[in-house]
Amino acid sequence: MKTERKKLWIAVGIILLLAGAVVFWPKGQNTSQKVAHKDIYFCPMHPTYTSDKPGICPICQMKLEKRETPTESTQRTSPTGPGTKGKERKILYWTDPMIPGYKASGPGKSPMGMDLIPVYEEEENEAAGTSVEGHASVSLTYPKQHLIGIKTEKVSVRRLTKAIRAVGTVAHDTELYQTQSEYLQAIAAFKHAEASGFSEIIEQSRAVVDAIRLRLIHMGFHEGLIEELEQKNQPDESLLIVETGPVWVYAQIYQYELPYVEVGTPVQVTLPSFPQETFEGMVRAVDPMVDMMTRTVRIRIQIKDAKGVLKPDMFVNACMDIDLGVVLAVPQEAVFHTGERDIVFVDSGKGVFEPRPVTLGTEAEGYDEIKSGLKEDEVVVTNGNFLLDSESRLKAAIEGGPAQ
Repeated sequence: MKTERKKLWIAVGIILLLAGAVVFWPKGQNTSQKVAHKDIYFCPMHPTYTSDKPGICPICQMKLEKRETPTESTQRTSPTGPGTKGKERKILYWTDPMIPGYKASGPGKSPMGMDLIPVYEEEENEAAGTSVEGHASVSLTYPKQHLIGIKTEKVSVRRLTKAIRAVGTVAHDTELYQTQSEYLQAIAAFKHAEASGFSEIIEQSRAVVDAIRLRLIHMGFHEGLIEELEQKNQPDESLLIVETGPVWVYAQIYQYELPYVEVGTPVQVTLPSFPQETFEGMVRAVDPMVDMMTRTVRIRIQIKDAKGVLKPDMFVNACMDIDLGVVLAVPQEAVFHTGERDIVFVDSGKGVFEPRPVTLGTEAEGYDEIKSGLKEDEVVVTNGNFLLDSESRLKAAIEGGPAQ
């Protein structure tokens, strides 16, 4: 009797187990087959436009890109290596690349109507690796970079040439001519005083010579030109009447150009009235004074005029090509001027852009010389800096850094 009752309870238990499996088993699920999904293609510049097949955007003619499902995205970007097989990436939040700092807890549309993009934990950790005061590293997915219009270029070593252009006139300098005459006369008087043997007359004559010499230096005549004047022993008549031979041209350069112009710098001079003529010469003197009103400095150029076409007070154009040598340089578009410092965004790879302070040198031919802060072959951003700077500052502020 007991044996029969035991068999009955066992049979009831088996029936209950089978009934539970039927109730809780997902309906219509087939474990041997994957659920099919439909591919969707979108325009990176106009994410609201979608298509069920590849092609081009009818708005901007850009190639459509396939929108990945969360499964595909995880499989494509899952880390590889020992102990990481099958490991899924953790999504920290969802964001809109056009709204720096915008975060959402799940997928959907941004306030601008664009599809939100996931930001993964490892991307956030990589982006937090380096920062400068007021700026933090930024992590951007490829679609976000494409949307912002990020462009990059390698830091390179190149030879730079800076062209300094100035407007000048053919000299007609009666004051300098008169001062030269007075100086030569004072030297002659000093020599006569020395021959007389009277010390008092000698000292007075020497004082006159020194005073006029100082006036010549103040007018831009350096020691070398004064020695030439003494050897010729006659004032320079080309300061008054221009004939065939050496001609003086006076031009003005800005004070920030002074480091590049010195005595001996080659110059090319052209005239609007004789566009086919080019006159070769060099800088013979640089005035020691800066004009208070224009913040310019006068340079004295001596050129050759074999045909005698130049006339006093003619307007001319002067050009000096300054060889700056071989330097480390980046395009000027790569440098972001914050007001207190100059920074560039370095592409560190894996979508991470690092803000880097740099020290600039000369600006020439669309490039900035880099004194410090970068190395050759590093990759810097040349387009999209404004949005990168905004997101970098906002991220630094959120993380507690003082945005400046």
